[in-house]
Amino acid sequence: MKETTVPVKQEQQVPDTREETRTVLPPVDIFEINDVLAVVADLPGVEKDGVELRIEDDVLTIKGTPKAAVAGEALYSEFELAPYFRQFQLGEQVDRDKIQAEMKHGVLTIRLPKVEQAKPKRIEVKVG
Repeated sequence: MKETTVPVKQEQQVPDTREETRTVLPPVDIFEINDVLAVVADLPGVEKDGVELRIEDDVLTIKGTPKAAVAGEALYSEFELAPYFRQFQLGEQVDRDKIQAEMKHGVLTIRLPKVEQAKPKRIEVKVG
């Protein structure tokens, strides 16, 4: 799996990777655990209902909208919370039907299981 960098000359239809608003690139760790790729993204300030995950044309899109910790309108503000946006190109080894996601304390964990043929297979050697 690699981060999306779509060339301009590519002829196939690709999803729109441009956001009209200013976004923040969330830090992401990617682990391979047995037969699963795990993507762990830090989305501070984002709750479960503020996360949007989408797969379109083999591109995994992560969008997160943070909520302000204090309700009401700010009288003075030195910074604003910007939405998170990140995309990754998925390979053929990911089983798209079995993808799971979990959000806990501002950390999004996405589990991308590998398809059966992509899993390593041990072949037993018999003595005969």
